[in-house]
Amino acid sequence: MEHELETLPDPAAVAAAGAEFVAELARDAVAADGVFRFAVSGGHTPWAMFAELTQQQVPWDSVVIYQVDERVAPPDDPDRNLAHLRQALGPAPAQVWPMPVNDSDLGAAAADYAAALPGEFHLVHLGLGPDGHTASLFPGSPALDADEGRLVVMNEDPRGNNPHPRMTLTFSAIARSRLVLVTASGEGRREALSAVCNGEDVPAARIRAERVVWLADHEAAADL
Repeated sequence: MEHELETLPDPAAVAAAGAEFVAELARDAVAADGVFRFAVSGGHTPWAMFAELTQQQVPWDSVVIYQVDERVAPPDDPDRNLAHLRQALGPAPAQVWPMPVNDSDLGAAAADYAAALPGEFHLVHLGLGPDGHTASLFPGSPALDADEGRLVVMNEDPRGNNPHPRMTLTFSAIARSRLVLVTASGEGRREALSAVCNGEDVPAARIRAERVVWLADHEAAADL
């Protein structure tokens, strides 16, 4: 398995290329399988891509969206990924499976979400943090090495750079995807993207799937 990298001029170009990529894959999946199973991460880059995606021809009524990760916070908290996802989708009639981060027993909730996941995703979309994290799999965090075949776990950033406990897919769950699309934009991702491409031990370098495609703008890819 090799990671494929395409560089684009700026964040807008990354968002547009990502949207076109997802829309084409969605159409192909629905034509072949009758459904498009899509896992979406949080962060600013996905929402820019979704703004473009809603302008594309997508068979939304056959799209099932799962969350890659979510913050443990009240439903109306602006840090919640779900709120941004629903806002980005607008009236698009996709089916969304929210992560149950407001349940009283979060360990059991993570196991329940894992049980609801499909045997295979058509696509998992991920971002890249400045520290090299992806999903909510942070450097030095327990979820990196406590996977043990689990698909969904609770996790925290041990350095405190990312607030709120998180529910996140593990690398085992991400590897269930036929294709992983990672988008990275801006100078703040330059060091992390360089680390991934150089094979350094950062979380995003552990992404595995049948195919992994990276879309990065010139600022993020400047050191490559």
